[in-house]
Amino acid sequence: MAGVEVNGYTIEPGANLTQANLREANLRGADLREADLVMADLREANLREANLRGADLREANLREANLRRADLSEADLEKAGLIRANLREAALFDANLKRADLVMADLREANLHRADLSKALLGGANLRGTELTQADLSGANLSGVYLSGANLREARLSGAHLYRARLSDANLREAHLSGANLSDTNLRGANLSKAHLTMADLFRANLREADLEEAHLYRANLTGANLSRANLGWANLSEAHLTGANLTGANLRRANLGWANLSGANLTGAQLYRANLDRANLYRANLTEANLSGANLTDANLRGARLSGVKLARARGNTSTVWPMGFDPVAAGVIFEN
Repeated sequence: MAGVEVNGYTIEPGANLTQANLREANLRGADLREADLVMADLREANLREANLRGADLREANLREANLRRADLSEADLEKAGLIRANLREAALFDANLKRADLVMADLREANLHRADLSKALLGGANLRGTELTQADLSGANLSGVYLSGANLREARLSGAHLYRARLSDANLREAHLSGANLSDTNLRGANLSKAHLTMADLFRANLREADLEEAHLYRANLTGANLSRANLGWANLSEAHLTGANLTGANLRRANLGWANLSGANLTGAQLYRANLDRANLYRANLTEANLSGANLTDANLRGARLSGVKLARARGNTSTVWPMGFDPVAAGVIFEN
């Protein structure tokens, strides 16, 4: 569709449609490349498979519009209203969606590679299987968003709100999540290897079987989090809060847990081979059948910890290491350093 009139407006590439009233218009397959649609009214319009590449849609109202399979690559949608819009399978790579309102929008299988969604509103949106590699979602509101299976590799999510978001099996490898709110979020089986989660809030998050190898979790809040069978090998958890966390069967080989708070944590069967637990607080932690061979326990607090069947061969301690009453660390194989 090009060169035709709709509601008195000529529909063609580069058309000047500033503040145009195209509400409920049928623009399916329309060619509106680089068109000026600033503040246009496109509520409930049918733009399925339309070509809007490079179009200017700043502050346009696209509430409940049908944009399925539309080409919006490199389009400017800053502050656009896309509430409940259908953007399924749409091409939005390199698009500007800064501060856009995408609440309850359908973005399943859309391509948002390198898109700018900083400070966008995405509450309740469906982004299942969406391509978000290298996208900028810093400061965005993603509370309750469905992102299961989404590809967020190297995405920027610093300061983003992901409270109760569903991210099971999502790819967040090398993603930037420093200071993000991920409390009560479902990240089961997600790939967070080498992700940046410094000071992130993961309170009661579900990270069961998640891959956090070499992840940066300095001062992260993992209080009450489920990390059972998670892979945290070589992860930096220094000064992290893990009070009451479930780490049963977790892999923490060579992880840095210096100064971490693990009081009341369940580490049954966890692998802590050569982990750094210098000055860590393990008060009343459950370390039954855990492997701490070669671990650094200097100045650590294990008062009241459960150590039945624990492996401590060549673990290192010092005179400031606090052990449970009646426990003999020397007989368990601990090496004391001066």
